[in-house]
Amino acid sequence: MEILIKTPGIIKFGKYYFKCLIGKNGITFNKKEGDLKTPKGTFNLRYVMYRADKIKKPKTKLPIFKIKKKHICCDNIEDSNYNKIFETNNFDLGERLWRNDSIYDILIVIGYNHLPVIKGKGSAIFLHLSEKTKNSTEGCIAVRKKIMFNILKYDVRKIKIT
Repeated sequence: MEILIKTPGIIKFGKYYFKCLIGKNGITFNKKEGDLKTPKGTFNLRYVMYRADKIKKPKTKLPIFKIKKKHICCDNIEDSNYNKIFETNNFDLGERLWRNDSIYDILIVIGYNHLPVIKGKGSAIFLHLSEKTKNSTEGCIAVRKKIMFNILKYDVRKIKIT
């Protein structure tokens, strides 16, 4: 099964349609780091990460990992770990996954700019939880928690962003 994302922020999986949030500046084939756009294309869903201190381990067929306090996704185009998730004490290198808000309490890592990684082409593209006070993302896709858990119940392996 595949997830379909369409502007102006509709997510479809199976026979279900829901609202979602996309990048503040829309969707593009020509994604660049920091452009606030969601990348267009079809991508594999790589794995799930979650905050075990805030959420019970979700049921999913995707690989699943706990988010640790030192996890980041590197968005520094000068660093050899660009667009990789790892543990570090240097939080200046990227997007911290252990956050005070709840948007990364559970997330799916989207296989965008993954094999090979092209520096500057965009990093940290996730399907994550939405915030009530926001109406867009910095380039990710965001959904309500209930929708996220519904998606994870299905054997969803790809996401198509149009």
